[in-house]
Amino acid sequence: MNLVAALARARSPERPGPDTPAGPAVRAWPGPSRPVPEAGRQDLDLRALLRLSLAASDDSGRLRPASSAGALHPVDTELVVGAGCSLPPGRYGYDPLKHHVHRLGRQPDGTPPGVTAELSVTARRTVSHYGHRAWPLLLLDTGHAAAALFLAARALGAGEPEVRLDGLAESPLAAVRIASPGGQVPGRPLDGTHRPQPPAGVPTAAELLARRSDPPPLPGTPPPDALRAVLATAARASAGELRWCVAVGAPRPGLLELAADGTTLRRRAVGEARPTLAAWAAGQAWIAEAGAVLLAHGCPADADAPHIRRTHLRAGFTVHLAHVTARRHGLGARPVGSWQQADLGAALGAAPGRDWIVHGLALGTRHADEENTT
Repeated sequence: MNLVAALARARSPERPGPDTPAGPAVRAWPGPSRPVPEAGRQDLDLRALLRLSLAASDDSGRLRPASSAGALHPVDTELVVGAGCSLPPGRYGYDPLKHHVHRLGRQPDGTPPGVTAELSVTARRTVSHYGHRAWPLLLLDTGHAAAALFLAARALGAGEPEVRLDGLAESPLAAVRIASPGGQVPGRPLDGTHRPQPPAGVPTAAELLARRSDPPPLPGTPPPDALRAVLATAARASAGELRWCVAVGAPRPGLLELAADGTTLRRRAVGEARPTLAAWAAGQAWIAEAGAVLLAHGCPADADAPHIRRTHLRAGFTVHLAHVTARRHGLGARPVGSWQQADLGAALGAAPGRDWIVHGLALGTRHADEENTT
């Protein structure tokens, strides 16, 4: 698969064709399934980790903690389990609908204590609805799943997970390694790892289980302190891979970004951008009325495949963390992943093809259900 050509086509105005069958919602792992056992006092609780990050909350498979384009959830998870976990050491495939695992074989020699979740995708699920626009969405979804695992580990007190989003491999696309309770995983870290900072404070289990993408509309301009917090989370978590700004409406419409001090909002551009963003975001008209839209931008037109993978994985990861920050400030929020002709740099007068929108997060002070009751 030529990822460079796939991204160029996904960014074009070409519309996807009719829907096709999505296929099974879970990869057909071999062998019998088994529940994840309860954890001992000294074990990493894999049952709780997966429940807080990837498990479906109903039989449809649509309600999962990690956001996914079209609720299609294409991300598949293999667990490489070492000592100190609630599963015996080995390699397992995870079924998020049953919340069970399938043993696939032995763990590789030298597997350290703890678990590494390796994330790959079944592209057919997302292609079934989005067609040629699927590949950027598959990468964003993988980044969201990595962030869900990262936050779940933090909520369980498992220390600082190592997150691999380097974009070098086609499969697995990403990996999250979590230490056993005995301490930090020994040995060399994963290549290309980064230890991103989570939203301020450690999330609770209840907070993570309550994550949902709010349905539109999402009206109401967020206050400056909430916008600063969301932008600061994005800046910390994106490891310098992307730039971030937020489009706001009245009374002073424009694009805001963090100043060099990391705490002050500065105005990057003046004028109403949200209708244009709505047109670029697959024509989702409700975005024009959203209170604000957080934008991740970068990934030039001449980026190679590792660069494309790396920036999209990082964008999904970061927007997931920004979503949690937004909810902590009482905002409604909804990720926006499909963007066409969204050359933000060119729209602001810079050279074309250098600064494309990669991901977004619509924000509002009032949720759709609140709007319907007023």
